[in-house]
Amino acid sequence: MRRLATSGAAGDVGEVAAPAADSLDCARSRSLSPWRLTDLCATWDTGVCFPSTAWSRASSGVARRELNEAEELSSAWEAHLEPLEAPRPQGLGSRERGLVLRMARQQPPPWVHAAFLLFFLSLGGAIEIPMDLTQPPTITKQSVKDHIVDPRDNILIECEAKGNPAPSFHWTRNSRFFNIAKDPRVSMRRRSGTLVIDFRSGGRPEEYEGEYQCFARNKFGTALSNRIRLQVSKSPLWPKENLDPVVVQEGAPLTLQCNPPPGLPSPVIFWMSSSMEPITQDKRVSQGHNGDLYFSNVMLQDMQTDYSCNARFHFTHTIQQKNPFTLKVLTNHPYNDSSLRNHPDMYSARGVAERTPSFMYPQGTSSSQMVLRGMDLLLECIASGVPTPDIAWYKKGGDLPSDKAKFENFNKALRITNVSEEDSGEYFCLASNKMGSIRHTISVRVKAAPYWLDEPKNLILAPGEDGRLVCRANGNPKPTVQWMVNGEPLQSAPPNPNREVAGDTIIFRDTQISSRAVYQCNTSNEHGYLLANAFVSVLDVPPRMLSPRNQFIRVILYNRTRLDCPFFGSPIPTLRWFKNGQGSNLDGGNYHVYENGSLEIKMIRKEDQGIYTCVATNILGKAENQVRLEVKDPTRIYRMPEDQVAKRGTTVQLECRVKHDPSLKLTVSWLKDDEPLYIGNRMKKEDDSLTIFGVAERDQGSYTCVASTELDQDLAKAYLTVLADQATPTNRLAALPKGRPDRPRDLELTDLAERSVRLTWIPGDDNNSPITDYVVQFEEDQFQPGVWHDHSKFPGSVNSAVLQLSPYVNYQFRVIAVNEVGSSHPSLPSERYRTSGAPPESNPSDVKGEGTRKNNMEITWTPMNATSAFGPNLRYIVKWRRRETRETWNNVTVWGSRYVVGQTPVYVPYEIRVQAENDFGKAPEPDTVIGYSGEDYPRAAPTEVKIRVLNSTAISLQWNRVYSDTVQGQLREYRAYYWRESSLLKNLWVSQKRQQASFPGDRPRGVVSRLFPYSNYKLEMVVVNGRGDGPRSETKEFTTPEGVPSAPRRFRVRQPNLETINLEWDHPEHPNGILIGYTLKYVAFNGTKVGKQMVENFSPNQTKFSMQRADPVSRYRFTLSARTQVGSGEAVTEESPAPPNEATPTAAYTNNQADIATQGWFIGLMCAIALLVLILLIVCFIKRSRGGKYPVREKKDVPLGPEDPKEEDGSFDYSDEDNKPLQGSQTSLDGTIKQQESDDSLVDYGEGGEGQFNEDGSFIGQYTVKKDKEETEGNESSEATSPVNAIYSLA
Repeated sequence: MRRLATSGAAGDVGEVAAPAADSLDCARSRSLSPWRLTDLCATWDTGVCFPSTAWSRASSGVARRELNEAEELSSAWEAHLEPLEAPRPQGLGSRERGLVLRMARQQPPPWVHAAFLLFFLSLGGAIEIPMDLTQPPTITKQSVKDHIVDPRDNILIECEAKGNPAPSFHWTRNSRFFNIAKDPRVSMRRRSGTLVIDFRSGGRPEEYEGEYQCFARNKFGTALSNRIRLQVSKSPLWPKENLDPVVVQEGAPLTLQCNPPPGLPSPVIFWMSSSMEPITQDKRVSQGHNGDLYFSNVMLQDMQTDYSCNARFHFTHTIQQKNPFTLKVLTNHPYNDSSLRNHPDMYSARGVAERTPSFMYPQGTSSSQMVLRGMDLLLECIASGVPTPDIAWYKKGGDLPSDKAKFENFNKALRITNVSEEDSGEYFCLASNKMGSIRHTISVRVKAAPYWLDEPKNLILAPGEDGRLVCRANGNPKPTVQWMVNGEPLQSAPPNPNREVAGDTIIFRDTQISSRAVYQCNTSNEHGYLLANAFVSVLDVPPRMLSPRNQFIRVILYNRTRLDCPFFGSPIPTLRWFKNGQGSNLDGGNYHVYENGSLEIKMIRKEDQGIYTCVATNILGKAENQVRLEVKDPTRIYRMPEDQVAKRGTTVQLECRVKHDPSLKLTVSWLKDDEPLYIGNRMKKEDDSLTIFGVAERDQGSYTCVASTELDQDLAKAYLTVLADQATPTNRLAALPKGRPDRPRDLELTDLAERSVRLTWIPGDDNNSPITDYVVQFEEDQFQPGVWHDHSKFPGSVNSAVLQLSPYVNYQFRVIAVNEVGSSHPSLPSERYRTSGAPPESNPSDVKGEGTRKNNMEITWTPMNATSAFGPNLRYIVKWRRRETRETWNNVTVWGSRYVVGQTPVYVPYEIRVQAENDFGKAPEPDTVIGYSGEDYPRAAPTEVKIRVLNSTAISLQWNRVYSDTVQGQLREYRAYYWRESSLLKNLWVSQKRQQASFPGDRPRGVVSRLFPYSNYKLEMVVVNGRGDGPRSETKEFTTPEGVPSAPRRFRVRQPNLETINLEWDHPEHPNGILIGYTLKYVAFNGTKVGKQMVENFSPNQTKFSMQRADPVSRYRFTLSARTQVGSGEAVTEESPAPPNEATPTAAYTNNQADIATQGWFIGLMCAIALLVLILLIVCFIKRSRGGKYPVREKKDVPLGPEDPKEEDGSFDYSDEDNKPLQGSQTSLDGTIKQQESDDSLVDYGEGGEGQFNEDGSFIGQYTVKKDKEETEGNESSEATSPVNAIYSLA
């Protein structure tokens, strides 16, 4: 017996020898190794364990699948061997807690895949005959059809077979008998048909090439191997050739052809330089599938190396190199400036002309390609152009198969794996750059070598039984089927009256012992063939058990487990399972029995513990075996180590408290950075903790607690960060930026129960902002696949929670972490868990019964969702009956969300019930809902309609209500239809559009408002139900009195000048009576000041008014309304425009300033000032042109310096610019410069004269002799400054 699931591996699997197909030694699998298998073994009392099947808690229907599905599951298991994370420094404040159920991703030994494959094949495969019984031969091992061998080794052609008695072997070569005894180099292995051809004493392997076939024979029949085509690997040398330099213009396309010698198998091609440096490939330069090297456009840097094609041959492990190509690039830009390589427009910078794309491979606009089913389709498009074109792929009339298509070689190649017939069609590649685009269409045809639809299987019959062999295959073209018996065509075999051939089926009737033989089915077409052996064995054997008796198995709670009971008998026995020697056959619900007799328990519970008995029975007797099953509690770490930050030299304690089954031996070990932890003097390991004394920097890393028993294990990881003495977590945290948390990971479902499950996850990095909440979401795949719903919310301090579930939902969970910055990305989904079914606990909501026609009633409801269905085949029992009659209930079962009851009376009440039901039972009795059948139009109209005018825009209505039996439905409202027939004003057009007023409910009165005054109206009344309007009442007429008019239209205020304001307007759109005039009110305002309001009345025909402004500064606000006898109507208001230079009127002062500037006296003053300035400018110009001489100081006895340029009269000649005073000085009336109080003057530092600077600070020159400050002060004038002197000073 072997079990199907536990919660973890009992230990790590070491490097052990490959065991038998059905067992492996658990005792030798306890050593630590780089890879682990979760739930590899179930422990037996004999010390032997078998491969378990529940590494992933996969779907329950796996056992019925054939070989191809078993191979997929084998690869799926490998994917579940997830890697232990490499240690990484954790940011302070981050946490990584929770169960860490991960396995290192390293390649497991090949026997692991073989064990899984055999296990799944055993669930649904044919029953094997024990080897102690006579049986025809069966081929168990053979070489591949295309057998390529290394010429340096001996040739081995395999052929192994089993049978009782042991079979003998012989071979054919090229369809002729191969006499092994005549060739001394050829021998056959003992008890085997494997051929060995030895070349140690010489000989050429090529002499033995050909097609070989093996025959295994005993007295019950002959089995055949495939036709094995033997070929010797070839690695021919490259032909000698001298290659001239390749000359190409920069920007032109180029193809360097490889043309490797034909090898067997074909060599692997790659390009390198002669110095064995690989050629860098990119979008511009790349190697095609044919081995050629393509340049979409050649650049100058391409001639910096040479190019050599290399071929690597598989069997000889040799690389042959072709003579290198040398490139010579002609260019308009001879300098290879490396900075231009990253230029945004590299080509134009180098003077290369841009070109539209063109295809280098394949040529032309279309091509075709044939591929065999199951192979890979490789489509390739390589284009030239400047700039380098981009390649995109499309399929006409559909999308590329996203699950099988991938792009290679910088999008130049499209590979579709495992091609099937639906991948045929037209594909096209689009090459484009900024100059244009082109496309190439590839027509793909998918052919198929033969593949099995129904492969013939061994037939075991009892004497007198009937049976059949079926050989069905498909392919393109359709394959032909040929039957053989014992290696000979069926047509040439001796006749058998119990055998009938019907195409792809052989039917056996009333078989006897003499019917034993081996049949071959050969199906072939132009693309290949399939050969299958199937024997017919006629046996009379009572049932027998093939496994040890009274076995003992221990399993983990809530796992999936399989109990095996291998048996044999002929006729094939029926097998049944019983628990504790009583009760009925175990099959269905939590149990499932496979064809080979294995019993699967889908989810182990405590009550499943006990003794299970399997009984095999046929007409010759019965046999039984027992298995004792013990259920153990899972091993769980309930207090996990937490991330810690410690200073160097302190003590750290990592907790790891474990709960386990007391009958199992618990072992707690620790890993550091996923390697076994050496417990030194500074560490102390206890049952529930690990203590590290005097923490050092080398102690930083991840610590994993591993709690394991012989049946399962659990892991938890924490990260220890060691800080230097001067570092403090607080300061470091303050400097780190905050972000959204990383997604949680490693979701695990445990404690599986009917209505609950425990979800555990590992928090992601909180990115320096503590996680506040976790949101758990779920998705189910029946009603809304792919849609995620919020399930529950948990505080950020937990990483494990019990989730309450609904029955019969295939749950999948994910977790989102939330901190103050935001939400993380959702975690990867957990594995799926389907809860067991139950009858619904509620009924659908929002049940309604409404008629869609006058003679039906549609019953609708809101369908129940996945979490309330509770079981498969959710359906609804709909019941209804007339309310008044209390007749018997009508009922129907519905799978949708509506049902229409036909042939109903008009609008009668019904009692309605809708009850949910699934395959497990019915929901509780539903509530009764009152619905109504369809409505018909009302038959009567309101009578005695009376109208009373309330005012010019409203009337009051009163009517007699209709009888309820004439409504024929639910009375929704009374409705008044009214329309304006005409206006009492002549020549006024009015709209006669019908309007309506609704009066909901059964009422006898209402008010109609928003009427037009001074108009003639007509009115009709109807009754309205759900179907529509009833007949109309008698038409009534009424007239509305005169009202106030609407506002005058198009009121305009214009100001042609500063003294006049013009007003214009049009008559009101709705006079609502006879106009008697207009009223105009206006008021002057200036900022916050408002003047007295003035009123003007005009005749009804006047539409213009002009007024003179009394105040040129103020603006005016006008209000205009029209009048009838009733009164003034709606008014319209406008303001006079603001003056052109007026600023925003925030203060009266600014307005007054703007108004003064427009006055005449102010304009005259400004003109006088301008004239005076003009006269002054003329005087200055005259003085400047005359070059006047002015004394600059009183005559003193102080002699002049020799450098002073003086005239004979002792004065200095200088211009106006030269007399410009120093900044900060004052000019006196006599022209001398008066110093300011500051002594810090450049004059004191001159060399004989007063230095001056112009406005930009540049030095002007020397104009006076040096004098002291006291002399200058003595020359200051005390005269008052006059305008004339000021003018002279300026001049």
